[in-house]
Amino acid sequence: MSRYNFHEAEGKWQQAWMARNCFAASGDLTKPKYYVLEMFPYPSGRIHMGHVRNYTMGDVVARYKRAKGFNVLHPMGWDAFGLPAENAARDMKIHPASWTYDNIANMRAELKRMGLALDWSKELATCHPGYYAHQQRIFLEFFKAGLAYRKEAFVNWDPIDMTVLANEQVIDGKGWRSGAPVEKRKLSQWFLKITDYADDLLSALSGLERWPDKVRLMQENWIGKSTGAHVRFKLVGSDQRIEVFTTRPDTLFGASFIAVSPDHAIAEAAAKSDPKAAAFIAECRAAGTSEAAVEAQEKRGFALGLEAEHPFVPGKKLPVYIANFVLIEYGTGAIFGCPAHDQRDLDFARKYNLTVTPVVLPAGEDPKTFAVADTAYTDDGVIFNSGFLDGLDVEAAKKKAGATLKSQGDGEATTVFRLRDWLVSRQRYWGCPIPIIHCDTCGAQPVPEKDMPVLLPDDVTFEKPGNPLDHHPTWKHVDCPKCGKAARRETDTFDTFVDSSWYFARFCSPRHDQPVDQALVDYWLPVDQYIGGVEHAILHLLYSRFFTRAMKKVGLVKLDEPFAGLFTQGMVCHETYRDTKSGEWLLPEQVEKKGESAVRTDTGQAIEIGRSEKMSKSKKNVVAPDVIIGGYGADTARWFVLSDSPPERDMEWTAAGVEGAWRFAQRLWRLNATWLEAYPALKSTQAAPATFADAATALRRASHKAIAAVSEDIEKFRFNRAVAKLYEFANTLSDLPEKDLSDAGGLFARREALVTLAQLIGPMMPHLAEEMWASLGHGTLLAETAWPEADPRLIIDDTATVAIQVNGKLRATIQLPRDCPMDQAEAAALAEDAVTRALEGKAPKKIVVVPNRIVNVVV
Repeated sequence: MSRYNFHEAEGKWQQAWMARNCFAASGDLTKPKYYVLEMFPYPSGRIHMGHVRNYTMGDVVARYKRAKGFNVLHPMGWDAFGLPAENAARDMKIHPASWTYDNIANMRAELKRMGLALDWSKELATCHPGYYAHQQRIFLEFFKAGLAYRKEAFVNWDPIDMTVLANEQVIDGKGWRSGAPVEKRKLSQWFLKITDYADDLLSALSGLERWPDKVRLMQENWIGKSTGAHVRFKLVGSDQRIEVFTTRPDTLFGASFIAVSPDHAIAEAAAKSDPKAAAFIAECRAAGTSEAAVEAQEKRGFALGLEAEHPFVPGKKLPVYIANFVLIEYGTGAIFGCPAHDQRDLDFARKYNLTVTPVVLPAGEDPKTFAVADTAYTDDGVIFNSGFLDGLDVEAAKKKAGATLKSQGDGEATTVFRLRDWLVSRQRYWGCPIPIIHCDTCGAQPVPEKDMPVLLPDDVTFEKPGNPLDHHPTWKHVDCPKCGKAARRETDTFDTFVDSSWYFARFCSPRHDQPVDQALVDYWLPVDQYIGGVEHAILHLLYSRFFTRAMKKVGLVKLDEPFAGLFTQGMVCHETYRDTKSGEWLLPEQVEKKGESAVRTDTGQAIEIGRSEKMSKSKKNVVAPDVIIGGYGADTARWFVLSDSPPERDMEWTAAGVEGAWRFAQRLWRLNATWLEAYPALKSTQAAPATFADAATALRRASHKAIAAVSEDIEKFRFNRAVAKLYEFANTLSDLPEKDLSDAGGLFARREALVTLAQLIGPMMPHLAEEMWASLGHGTLLAETAWPEADPRLIIDDTATVAIQVNGKLRATIQLPRDCPMDQAEAAALAEDAVTRALEGKAPKKIVVVPNRIVNVVV
């Protein structure tokens, strides 16, 4: 019997789908819609196994929903701006556009080989003027609405990539792409006012019921709502005040110092006149600027020689320090230190011999003797050593302290957020130009609509470090649109997270002459199912939620939340291999496994097998999808990434697993071909007889149970369970008796089973499914066929397995007719030998029957 020839079948069916335009979204806006979207890729040039897993999951959902009668939008695009293209231009002496579009062509071809049910007519690339021209228009609408502004601020500067990074792009004090230690610089930058929506972004998380709890929690923590008080400490001998935000105004009586950030205005003023202060600030900035880096450092300070008046204790003075652990980005860039109840403050106080006064008394402690040694007390208690706050619990003391500050004019109770406005300026060429003109007379002016879009110049060079737009001889020189004087373009371009914060809306009408087609975004949005990595839980998803709200404010959309459902898939992992002599990481194809050991294929030398990790180029534990698709077919790759583990968990890529998926595909083909050869009548539709024999009824039950189970598992994103059900169904079909299924009822049930099998594997292995579908005599494409419906009469068993207990202890299990009368269930239970022995001749006091589940005999 011939084997399934995927080389021939996959290309043939991909051509057929394309010719029929099977996966294009319909323009009929009266149909129920379903928008499924995977996070679009950066065009690096090659797809990887993470892409295969991500896009296969989305494809299963898209094919299933289309078969269920939905108008499905399943598009693909490219997150195409960014530094890698610019770095390639420098290294390879080519234009970023050439590098990017070549990579897009390569990746598009690879994705098409996977047989994805994508609407390629909706394809977009963020680097294309047809996309970023509209992004510029959206920004100008934000600018007019007061949602975009420019200010001078301390920023994270990556000295290697020579660009500003958002706080979220600083990982352990280093640039997220370059890995270089990040520096602090003060620059004029563009910001989007995400903080205007902080409370809404936080409160709306509870309504995102189809989002993972862990993602909602990550966003909640990042937004970071804190209630507390602003306290304005008056500097001794001056009218100047230092404003502090604190979440613990109840501990003000325990304050022993004030500390400001190295970037605070008071610190900067001191640096101008005191070289030692300037040197200390420089050391702080060099040591790292991220929250994680600061927390890991020894707590150090520089005494400014200033004192602040305590707002509640007349005559009490607090020394003022510059401290390396105070960040300008959070609160006001200044704190008061209460060492007894904050470990960081305690470490600082011990280092500089400052007072430690406990003001929160733990339950059961004596206020006369309680003291704090090396560990701060951070739990609940009763306030003491605190004048008018004594005897209050912590929450009551917070409220009273806030009210007192307000009455004195020294502060007020307030709420703050950890979230800061989104810094969107980047000092690079390969990004969307910010459509602003700077005039010395008129200030920042929007580019007039007649001059839009602002296109990137093609004739740039990358010989000089920094932003090529700054070095271009003519591009940045323009006249002011307001006064006509000589002016200059904004040379910063947008952070690429701006590009990805609205692309889901543009997919609804990617060729429209405005940013969105109102009717189409109203119909398609929100995205019903969004799929991508959990690494985007904060950056991309939070920015997209803000962007949608901002677009609503300027009248472009009518909704707040862009993604109704979110699924975060696990990573694809593989063993790592390392040459123990050279330390070189080895590719899987460079290694031959021999049981629990392995050797290099070129030298035979034993090598080290490392733990399984996420596939990465750095450790070379990658398997190229084109190798798998070329050797086994796209369906095998698709089946394996769905079958190995629950989709939200990491999966292990193994050669044995791929071989197993390949063998199963061949097995399905043989099963189909064997039945068709043995029963040629199966190649055409069978008439349903009036009655079915037991064997045919059992086969029909298996088919309809499979339909119900696989449908439910796809709906609930349990792809690995759906695969397991299909293995089980295939086993059932392989073990059927020949003699009992050759009559009219048997032939009907056999064909129904083969049709069902093809339909159910369709979303996972679409090419094999089409081949099986065609072999059954269908003149239509499976891709255009409705999903099968399970007959409810056939998915309910006629019998139920019932547990028989005596005094609550299991004695037997028996098969009873489903919903049989209670007296019949009682009689059957008492007839069991194990029950008779357990009764020991005694008569039951009562018998409790739970229909279809339990019979409990009580003695």
